[in-house]
Amino acid sequence: MRLLQVSAFLLLIFAFFSCGKKSSSEAHFVVLPSPVSFEITGESDLDISTVEQWVNKTKDLLISNQGLSGIRTEMFFVDLNYKNELHPEGYELKISSDKIEIKAQSNAGFFYSLITLGQLIEDAKDKNAPLPKCSISDAPALAYRAVHLDVKHHLEKKEYYFELMDRFAAQKINAVIIEIEDKLRYELQPSVGSSDAFSIEEWKEISHYAISRNIRISPLVQGLGHASFILKHDEYQSLRDDPESDWAFNPLNEETYKVQFDLYEDALKAFPFANYLHVGGDEVHTTGRNSGKSPLELQLIWLNRVSAYAAQKGLTPIFWDDMPLQNAGVYRSIYDRKLTSPQVDSIWSENEANLNKYIDLFPKNCVYMRWNYDMPESPGNNRAIKWFTDNGFKVMGATAGQTRWNLMPLDQSNTDNIRDFALISIRNKADGLLLTLWDDDSPHFELYQRGISIFAEYTWAGEKRNTEELHAAYRQRAFGGKLASIENEFINTLEGPVADWKNMLLDKKRDRNRLRKLKNPIEEALISFPDPDSAGAWTKKYQEKIEKAEANLARVDSVLLQIEKSKKRAVRNSYTLEVYEQVAQAVQFSNRAILTLAELDEPSGEKRSQAQAKLSGMEAEWMAIQRNLETVYGKTRQLNKPADYILDQDHHVHLANQAKNFSDWQFYVEGLFLEKLKVLEK
Repeated sequence: MRLLQVSAFLLLIFAFFSCGKKSSSEAHFVVLPSPVSFEITGESDLDISTVEQWVNKTKDLLISNQGLSGIRTEMFFVDLNYKNELHPEGYELKISSDKIEIKAQSNAGFFYSLITLGQLIEDAKDKNAPLPKCSISDAPALAYRAVHLDVKHHLEKKEYYFELMDRFAAQKINAVIIEIEDKLRYELQPSVGSSDAFSIEEWKEISHYAISRNIRISPLVQGLGHASFILKHDEYQSLRDDPESDWAFNPLNEETYKVQFDLYEDALKAFPFANYLHVGGDEVHTTGRNSGKSPLELQLIWLNRVSAYAAQKGLTPIFWDDMPLQNAGVYRSIYDRKLTSPQVDSIWSENEANLNKYIDLFPKNCVYMRWNYDMPESPGNNRAIKWFTDNGFKVMGATAGQTRWNLMPLDQSNTDNIRDFALISIRNKADGLLLTLWDDDSPHFELYQRGISIFAEYTWAGEKRNTEELHAAYRQRAFGGKLASIENEFINTLEGPVADWKNMLLDKKRDRNRLRKLKNPIEEALISFPDPDSAGAWTKKYQEKIEKAEANLARVDSVLLQIEKSKKRAVRNSYTLEVYEQVAQAVQFSNRAILTLAELDEPSGEKRSQAQAKLSGMEAEWMAIQRNLETVYGKTRQLNKPADYILDQDHHVHLANQAKNFSDWQFYVEGLFLEKLKVLEK
């Protein structure tokens, strides 16, 4: 249910004195995302347990839509006629010696004030310190702060989605766009939904839970392209643009729209509070079955049809904007780092007419989502945004907390690019920003949490913290104040070894994602093994891998030690640490394998015998690592696809789309390595 819209001036008086606690000057109070202003002037005399009870009770009343009647006591006063000029989601919070005052003009602002107060309570309890006397004034820099949930390759367990909504709300994220694909049990087109899909009612339950926490879920139902989850089925093959490919619909076939509109209809039942309908439309070239129409014209024909549908439903359509830019010849200007601003201007001067030719066909009710995960600050990206805004179109940006990284997000959870696109969006007075979290290679969702916090910070507050300060704030909020300091940082240290892990057991020119189509991947892709008659040759060939494995083994050992210490000191979210621990253990197997093969390449017979003994135990070692990892991962996620699941043609080589069984795609290379070891032992 929607929270009540209330105008509130809240005065809460507590006359409880604290004793035996540290001074608040010793405590480090961190609010994430950062408030507009936060001034601490001393320490209060409030009893923390009483404040916490009131906060929890009040949040429960608001979430359950019971209004404020249940919190009118002698210690609490509500002025429903309070007027102010705060942002609709803004609030003011003042804690003095013996009372707490909250000002807000909406349910959202009131709810977020309670979130902030809850964080102060957490920190006070963590440090055994009083609540601070302080004044906080706060409001978001961007109105729409959305996280993208991509469920196309696996579902989490249902209860985990409720937990995620609580976490998003705690970071003042107010929207989710869920890329639903075949994980909805469609009623109008039942063949599309997978057998493990949630029903309309199950997704509706999650949607209700979210909206009660000021989070509005809108669906993304992939359209013109990325349609393999539909077109892989025999009954839809006649709708393909290319009869041999399950990638794209034919936009000139009327049945295309019958199917897509049916999927929209059911998705909107599942997400009844949607204000957007994301229609996809990216990464697709269509021919219209040799109709003679250009790809850009075909795409705009389709976009107008689906945008008209959204308008009829009172929704705003969102469309990935890349294909018009590609078809017009300006896309290179966005992603070529070597281009100067004059060179970008030259590309646009030469090709902008290709866009302008069809300008009347671009629907005006659509939001054109300018996605850029690598270089949002580029002159070409800004030029593309400017073309849309100059021509009266709505634009919103999309950054990423996870792209095509295996096992875990890298580049410090993509901190720099999230920051840059958030600041661009704030500077351009955009409505909002989307954080995409792609499931293509499907790391565990717990590993996205730091990136989500980074996104929450920059979209709410702008650049009030530098990278180190923000990562420290994440650690404090996620695990507790004892883990906030820099010596407790391990995620950045782990990123490099994880990046090397991806192809550590493969020859130089091979990639973990691209092995399935090889006739003999063991011989064609895996590293060779040492030849006992040519001692040292293997070491010379793989010297770079050996050096990386040595360095990474030491780094990851230090990470594992740090995680073990952190698990003992963390006061919350220890499960996140368990997931990182399993990632580190998987990485170490590859490092040890390389170093053991190097020992096998030694001229000494004794060294070779010791190495052979180690190699003989590697299958058991790996099975234990994999078993532990699947146990931990399986606490929140559905690991395997149903037995009757139909894999599609995998046009974009998504690792998580290459097998039904989790270990068969996530650790395919490790399986090949163990097979090769068995041959060596014979």
